[in-house]
Amino acid sequence: MPEGHLLPPDVLRAAELTERYGTLDGAALMQAVVKEAFPGTIALVSSFGTESAVLLALAAEEDPAIPVIFVDTGKLFGETLRYRDHLIKTLGLTDVRTVGPTKGDLAAADKDGLLWQKAPDACCHLRKTLPLRDALHGFEAWVTGRKRFQASTRAAIPLFEAQDGRIKVNPLALWDRDRLDAEFARRDLPRHPLEEDGFLSIGCYTCTERVAPGADPRSGRWAGLGKTECGIHTTNSNYSDAWTI
Repeated sequence: MPEGHLLPPDVLRAAELTERYGTLDGAALMQAVVKEAFPGTIALVSSFGTESAVLLALAAEEDPAIPVIFVDTGKLFGETLRYRDHLIKTLGLTDVRTVGPTKGDLAAADKDGLLWQKAPDACCHLRKTLPLRDALHGFEAWVTGRKRFQASTRAAIPLFEAQDGRIKVNPLALWDRDRLDAEFARRDLPRHPLEEDGFLSIGCYTCTERVAPGADPRSGRWAGLGKTECGIHTTNSNYSDAWTI
């Protein structure tokens, strides 16, 4: 096969991990990636949203010192920040790293704080994608809480995937809502305070709405904009690091 057709190393690694651990999920998969596949080189990325407590509990059970990266965009609900602090204490997590956009980037690209109205994709890139990219420096892999049932655009999420030279692990990809709720109940985990008010997927207060009964849990994010992801889980962004907006 010509050299130009060789698969990138991270893609090959994802395939190898799928072959080795593809029958696992949840706690068993978490143990495998933390202890065997990526000891000391894996982080968990969490929004501390409505479904986050289960994954965080699995991680804390395996290693309470696992690095947990939380991106504070500067436009999050106060309830989310308080929920983060509550879960940290409840689960005994010892290495939660809160990151966000730099003052310099905000001054250059979003001086009036209204970029979310003018260019929501650029706003997400500035306030979420760039801070996470920097925070993941030095890690070989990261864990996410994405699940197939969350939205039609996530219906084919694999357990392992390659992105930007790293491995992304989705231990709960195959879980459905019933299994997730059962785990919340079994572990007596606290719920996000906004969930009972109809907010089923929670991001920035500027771009999050209540979800209609029976709709995709993520349908309240960027409602009416034709936008379904912030950019963290996509590659090859069209937005450069030199902000001119």
